[in-house]
Amino acid sequence: MKAVVVHKPRDVRIEEVPDPRVGPKDVLISVRACGICGTDIHIIDGEFPPTQYPIIIGHEFGGEVIGIGEEVIDVEIGQRVGVDPTLNCGECYFCQRGQGNLCERWNAVGVGSHPGGFAECVAVPERCVYALPDTVDYKGAALIEPVSCVVHGFHLLQPRVGDRYAIYGAGPMGLQNALLARFNGARTVAIIDINPRRLDIARELGFDVVGTSLDEVRHVATRGFDNVIEATGRTKVAELAIEAVISRGTFLQSGVCPPGEKAAFDMFRIYNQEIRIIGSMAVLNSYGPALDVIAAGAIDVDKMVTHTLPLDRFDEAVDFVRRGEGLKIQVAPSA
Repeated sequence: MKAVVVHKPRDVRIEEVPDPRVGPKDVLISVRACGICGTDIHIIDGEFPPTQYPIIIGHEFGGEVIGIGEEVIDVEIGQRVGVDPTLNCGECYFCQRGQGNLCERWNAVGVGSHPGGFAECVAVPERCVYALPDTVDYKGAALIEPVSCVVHGFHLLQPRVGDRYAIYGAGPMGLQNALLARFNGARTVAIIDINPRRLDIARELGFDVVGTSLDEVRHVATRGFDNVIEATGRTKVAELAIEAVISRGTFLQSGVCPPGEKAAFDMFRIYNQEIRIIGSMAVLNSYGPALDVIAAGAIDVDKMVTHTLPLDRFDEAVDFVRRGEGLKIQVAPSA
């Protein structure tokens, strides 16, 4: 089969590889859509330490079941499915405490060492597979994983109906955070980004309070925002974003910043105004709820997915992401 293989940082090849081996509890999936995530770019650039090279990347995907192992119980050939890429060990200190996203032997499909979805086919454990309702197409299936990251962040955030939000970043993750904030009863959602086209997309999604800086949106929350979400993955943006938090408000780091970078905060203000700072790492019991959110129509899939390219044009798709063109870029390996 054909697949995208990252042999080492900056060495990406589209090549023929052996078909996946299907174990007794595995499901073989023909991949119909796979989204490019910022983490994929970090892997390509050698900036994601858990990755073991070489690897077939891709962890945001859905497709059709074309094979099952002899011990598979609840999945049938021909089913349309999404895939939670989580491969926690279930045995370590953190897994035993229900914190599998912090697994000491952390692994994930297309991210750690397991082959991923930028391939014509992929084999995954049955426990990772979720049947799709008729209302969710393959584009929507490939959005479930990033939305599940957002849902996990909201599980940690514990928002209240009527909260005011500031979202830094109008890329796919920022807008998905904004849409989920609205779904959770936000009074106000302000979106900050320096990319004018992405701010236009935010307006198309129904967000009226947008700007290129905090000063342009501060009028809707003069004392500050209850929840400030950093979704760009840029450390300098995080330093600015925390200034938007109201006293007793919460700052959520949702974007993936480069390892080792340090941020400078006014620690007296954090102490004096009782500001809560939390991080949100990947997926934790949130894939199923994310599927429900998409099925409920809270995420506008057609506006979110702006480009779909064939596998042979993967390099072009990556260039779209690097240039910040469009919004969510997906690849259709088996189209």
